[in-house]
Amino acid sequence: MQNKLNLNKALVDGARQSAKHIAEDTQAFIDIHTTVTVERAVCRLLGIDGVNDFEVPLPNVVVNHLTDRGILSGGAAFYIGNAMAATGLSPQEIAEKIDKCELDLAAIAPQTNEEIRAKIMPVAMATVERIRGNAAKRNEFLSEYGDKEGPYLYVIVATGNIYEDITQAKAAAKQGADIIAVIRTTGQSLLDYVPYGATTEGFGGTYATQENFRLMREALDEVGREEKRYIRLCNYCSGLCMPEIAAMGALERLDVMLNDALYGILFRDINMQRTIVDQYFSRVINSFAGVIINTGEDNYLTTADAVEEAHTVLASQFLNEQFALCAGLPEEQQGLGHAFEISPDVENGFLYELAQAQMARQIFPKAPLKYMPPTKFMTGNIFRGHVQDALFNMVTILTGQKLHLLGMLTEAIHTPFMSDRALSIENAQYIFRTMKDLGDDISFKEGGIMETRANDVLAKAAKLLGEIEHMGLFATLEKGIFADIKRSREGGKGLSGVVVKSDDYFNPFVELMKGGVNG
Repeated sequence: MQNKLNLNKALVDGARQSAKHIAEDTQAFIDIHTTVTVERAVCRLLGIDGVNDFEVPLPNVVVNHLTDRGILSGGAAFYIGNAMAATGLSPQEIAEKIDKCELDLAAIAPQTNEEIRAKIMPVAMATVERIRGNAAKRNEFLSEYGDKEGPYLYVIVATGNIYEDITQAKAAAKQGADIIAVIRTTGQSLLDYVPYGATTEGFGGTYATQENFRLMREALDEVGREEKRYIRLCNYCSGLCMPEIAAMGALERLDVMLNDALYGILFRDINMQRTIVDQYFSRVINSFAGVIINTGEDNYLTTADAVEEAHTVLASQFLNEQFALCAGLPEEQQGLGHAFEISPDVENGFLYELAQAQMARQIFPKAPLKYMPPTKFMTGNIFRGHVQDALFNMVTILTGQKLHLLGMLTEAIHTPFMSDRALSIENAQYIFRTMKDLGDDISFKEGGIMETRANDVLAKAAKLLGEIEHMGLFATLEKGIFADIKRSREGGKGLSGVVVKSDDYFNPFVELMKGGVNG
């Protein structure tokens, strides 16, 4: 399977090297900056939780306090540790006193770095051990029930009410789903705080909160025991609270996270400097927690043509791979994304789709690739839609995709009914069963349409990455090369939350987690 298309190895190596240089160049910027949400994630990992009388999350209270006093550059860990050393209070008690205006972190006499670390590191290590225990629990389930060899059947729930989501998720699991993704409510990615508690109102999805994560994890473990399968839970680690969502997911044993380096910049107009710093810490956390990340290249094809711009998908996959490696996230946890989105009116469109998927499989052999269904050209004709989904299912099994988001025949009509999911699962299971080994039994014609197409896309991707290497990532995003969307380096949402680190800055969780894979 890995060498069926005769791809130009020199181009693959050159593209990967260019992506590596781009990521390393950008990492130099990341290393000297922090953000408000990175520091809020640190607060959460230190045990600060809850909301005040005005429903403002206490991590926001602490970080707003640091920002207002102009000391955020030192980092939450430094100033909380300093307060712990001076007062003997816990991080939660410190946050509560800040909220009541009974404590000013800027006014506390500075303790030595040794004293600060002596207070912070045991708290940080306890959290790390909790997350390590979550990963061990996942592995216990997988050891008891076994894991699936073929594609994971991945479905979504999106009612807005976590309790109704649980009902639908359990039904989907019993129908055969392997991954349940709880779609996040519309607009949450633009909130610069994380809502608190269980929620029952959302539009187009359900709020991502730690309590909602806990409730869904508990429900999926329950149905998993009944079905004798481990059911994976997915949510959205993106937007202005990317590292905080990663922290919450790690604490509640999520398994899969939407976590792209560029998605928020392109599709939510979040400032590129903010996103690039945030994605790093979120991926450090996800790596340690054994979470498979999903990247968002499929979204490029909702705004750009899938035939003409296929090389931008591949270029972004190379970049996401290298940014993930910079954060210590191994290839085995990189669900690099792409999609079956060529117009059904394109002659030989299926061949181009098959070529793109096989190319990705060969270039990223260890990655559990995330393959997305047709959505852009679904018309409401449920019969044609079911056929389009069947062709998509065929590409998955022929090319060894791993995270297979099921297409719904009622796409473009309404949020799927439980019966729609059942039909889609049945469709995929039929094709995966009857074509299980077909991919191993066929070869691609040398110099044929598919091999030529794949090498053309690869050549364009390598050329593009060479240009980005010369320009730098930020300048590339300003030119609108990805998804035909231009973004300003100084524009978008969240730039004011980016600060340069001071000399005393430290993040205990990067120190403890980076490279410590638990998957």
